[in-house]
Amino acid sequence: MASTKLDHKKRPIVVVTGMGIVTALGTGKQDNWSALTAGRSGIDRIKRFATDNLRTKIAGQINFIDNGEYCASTMCYNLAVLAVEEAITQSAIGSRTDFPGPLFCAVPPFEVEWPLRIKVAHAYSGSNAPSENLFASLAASAEAGDWRDEFTNAQRESVAERLADTFSVRGQPISVSTACASGASAIHFGVEAIRRGECDAALCVGSDASVNPEAIVRFSLLSALTTRNDPPQAASRPFSRDRDGFVMGEGSAALIVESLQSATARGANILGVLQGCGQRADSFHRTRSNPDGAAIISALTNAFNDAGLAPSEIDYINPHGTGTPENDKMEYISLLEVFGDNLKDVPVSSNKSMIGHTLSAAGAIEAVFSLLTIQNGTLPPTINYNIPDPEILLDVVPNKSRNKQVERVLSNSFGFGGQNISLVLCAEPV
Repeated sequence: MASTKLDHKKRPIVVVTGMGIVTALGTGKQDNWSALTAGRSGIDRIKRFATDNLRTKIAGQINFIDNGEYCASTMCYNLAVLAVEEAITQSAIGSRTDFPGPLFCAVPPFEVEWPLRIKVAHAYSGSNAPSENLFASLAASAEAGDWRDEFTNAQRESVAERLADTFSVRGQPISVSTACASGASAIHFGVEAIRRGECDAALCVGSDASVNPEAIVRFSLLSALTTRNDPPQAASRPFSRDRDGFVMGEGSAALIVESLQSATARGANILGVLQGCGQRADSFHRTRSNPDGAAIISALTNAFNDAGLAPSEIDYINPHGTGTPENDKMEYISLLEVFGDNLKDVPVSSNKSMIGHTLSAAGAIEAVFSLLTIQNGTLPPTINYNIPDPEILLDVVPNKSRNKQVERVLSNSFGFGGQNISLVLCAEPV
């Protein structure tokens, strides 16, 4: 999505007035930030399902929220509700049942989980097979009220629609699914809606609860996941020479983005500024980035042009930093092309070393962490960094957090299918 072509002096300044977050580290900004800066990992052995026949047996899984029988869409919704409630409370805008703006919601594509598929297969096998459409048959079933309701409701109503009903947002909710760039894309949509004058405030959410057997198998077949299961906390190793894949994670984050004029008029506390957004797709491969890095470089360049800043003005980078051999190398090459010799002086640390890769939620979660870095003057570490990669010459804030005053942060999100987005977040408007 191209940025709005407006004079930087004339277009509305977009600020953040509320944030909420839940990850494997805990619920809420305080618990997450304390764990993140302490270098404590939330990655552990998977407890939700048996992993006997899986090569990867670990994840950044959320086990402290009771959702009853697991359903990915329900879990995704429940995580989002927690994040949105915290963000709205902090922003003091509207109320839990009356948010005065649109919703942009980043979620993964949902499928019916295997336990429900098996129930359907058993119920509608042989002579019991419905002659009409399966979903119509289930919806009209005289036995409604049991698992059939769960099956049909999971297909009929999106997470965004449920959130829109819960918080009474304005207008049609927008679901965003640009793979691992989704969370950042949702923020970009909110920024552009305010710049175009369509609203004074928007609710931007990323949520993902994809830790299930089928997702583990699929990512394993792509050779994307680490198989280093013991100990789980040491498995995610972004930018290290011995990195061998990412760890799946789940979580949610919500940001209230608002025009500076609106926020100032109501006396809101401003947490930071969304100064620039840049996107670019390369359409090179379903999972791999183009080796020339052109699309990533363009996303970075677009973000800086949109922000009216030079790369030399960035104090810290929150990278995509998944821990896969190819992604980390490609991100380094692209950053080096844009930053040049200045890159060696810019700290770059990956939150995914502690929470795993939260997929569709990652861009939103890492935007929250980026703003907390600005607010607190502390750089989260990249843990498990024991063997530097001689081909990736970055200051990754290895293993221990660092005090540093930060004014401007670059946050990157790169998704399968060539979706690339960079956000520039600042303490004050440029």
